[in-house]
Amino acid sequence: MNNDKKTTKPSGMKLAVLLTLLGVVVLAAIVILTNQPETQPAETAQMDISGQPTIGDEEAPVTVVEFGDFKCPSCKAWGEMIYPQLVEDYVETGDVKFSYINVLFHGEESTLASIAAESVYQQSPDVYWEFHKALYAEQPAQNHDALWVTPEKMLEIANDFPSIDQAQLEADMEQQATMEQVEIDEVLVEEAEVAQTPTIVVNGTTLDDPFDYEAIKALIEQELTGEE
Repeated sequence: MNNDKKTTKPSGMKLAVLLTLLGVVVLAAIVILTNQPETQPAETAQMDISGQPTIGDEEAPVTVVEFGDFKCPSCKAWGEMIYPQLVEDYVETGDVKFSYINVLFHGEESTLASIAAESVYQQSPDVYWEFHKALYAEQPAQNHDALWVTPEKMLEIANDFPSIDQAQLEADMEQQATMEQVEIDEVLVEEAEVAQTPTIVVNGTTLDDPFDYEAIKALIEQELTGEE
């Protein structure tokens, strides 16, 4: 009997210690989990969009920036699916100004399209957005990697807009006259750590999914109300 007591008593103490330690671990885990911050879109510093193609009220409290590549089929889809709704819901109401920054992920064609678009923007900021839309519309429906951005194609698109000086556009493409603006965009792309197109940024916050319009709206509303 005495031997039994001597063997069971230490076992009981060990069990109590183990249960206590287990309780501490569980409590610590609960505290850590309950204090984990919610997953939020990545935040970046507000970027300088001066000189960039922009629509909307200059004094609008929210700035939405699209980093796009004219050779990117997803950018074309975003422009057709999300952009019109964004303009109707927030740009036309004066709550948002929208800006576009060139990305050159597809090399020489992306660069040429950007140079042409910047040339048009310098000539006529209002016509720029129609040219922008028409440029995207020229993307091949199937083989997106096929060569289609050429000086001839840029002039063909511009021909639909009488206010565009085609001689000036042609000269700007030949001389890469707007390359300085395109290079400014490259710096902004690097600073914002853009890894995909389109990338959508709302007042410095980058969306994980550019096609999630509800998330875009939620961020805009958050900025408008000042709520976290």
